[in-house]
Amino acid sequence: MSKDQSPNSSGHLPALALIAGPTASGKSDLAVRLAFALAERGRRGVVVNADASQVYADLAVLSARPSAEEMHGVEHRLFGAWDGATACSAADWADAAKREIAAIQAQGDVPILVGGTGLYIRTLLDGIAPVPEIDATMRDEVRGLPVSEAYAALKAEDPDRAARLNAADTTRVARALEVVRSTGKPLSYWQARSEGGIGAEVDLHAAVLLPPRDELYRRCDIRFARMLESGAVEEVEALLARGLDPALPVMRAIGVPEITGFLRGEWSLSDAQSKGSQATRNYVKRQFTWANHQFPGDWQRFESHDFPLESYFERLLLN
Repeated sequence: MSKDQSPNSSGHLPALALIAGPTASGKSDLAVRLAFALAERGRRGVVVNADASQVYADLAVLSARPSAEEMHGVEHRLFGAWDGATACSAADWADAAKREIAAIQAQGDVPILVGGTGLYIRTLLDGIAPVPEIDATMRDEVRGLPVSEAYAALKAEDPDRAARLNAADTTRVARALEVVRSTGKPLSYWQARSEGGIGAEVDLHAAVLLPPRDELYRRCDIRFARMLESGAVEEVEALLARGLDPALPVMRAIGVPEITGFLRGEWSLSDAQSKGSQATRNYVKRQFTWANHQFPGDWQRFESHDFPLESYFERLLLN
C-alpha cells in the first residue's frame, strides 16, 4: 500500500467511485452529476477516463470524448493523453491511472473512474498477471499459425482456456498458446497470481449502466451519424496523413476502418455509416457480455443513468 493510498486519519480507505458501462450509456453525464453532488457537500470530484479509445488525442470525435462544454467545469484526466503513434495497453493505462488516482486522493478529493473498457478497469483493480517474457521464436511460431491450427493445439495443451475462448479469436487464442508453450504453465496459473491491483487499497463505490440493448443500439446509430456530421471524416483524414502503422489501436478504433474505406473509394459514405453503426453495435454486445460475466456480481446494475444517484452513492457522499 502506497503512502498516498494508506488509510486516512479516520481509519478509512480512500474513496474511489466507478461508473462503468457500454458505449453510449450515459456514463460521462452521470460522472459529472456525481461530481456536482460531491461539490454540494464541500468535496471535489475528479473524473478519470477508463475508455481505451478516449485515451487517444487523435480520436476526439470518433471516441465521443467529452467536450469542454460537456465537462461543465469538472476536471477530467487521462482523456486524450496518448498520441496515436503510441499504443496504450491495459498495463500502461493502469500505471497512469494509479498515479492520477493517488494524486487526487492525496489532495482529499474523490476520483470518479468512468469508462467502458472492462480490461482496463479489472487490470487497475485486480492487477496484472506476472507472465514471464515470451520467447520471441515461440511467439513468431505461434502467431504464424492459422487460427484453426492454433485453437486445435490450445485444446490439447490448455483445454480449460480453449473452452473459454471463441475458436476464431485469433489474438486471445495465440496469446494463450504462446504462454503455455513458452512458460510451461497455462495462462490461468499466471492470472491467479495477478499483482499490482489497487482494489484492496480503496473504498470502491461502483455502479454499472446497462440500458436495454434496443435503446442502446438506437443511441449508437444516432451517435455515429452525428460523428460523421461533426468532423469524423476529417479526423480520419488527419490520421491517415500521419502514415501510422495500421496495426496500432488508434487505426483499428471503431469508425476508422469504415471511414478509411470511404476515403479510399471502396464504398460510399452511406455504407461507411452503416458499417460504423454495425461495428458499434457489435462492440456494445461484447461490452454487455463482459459486464455480466467479468464485473463482480455485487456491483449493482442500472438500466438508466437517471437512477437515484444520491441514494445509491449515499455512503460516499456522506463520508
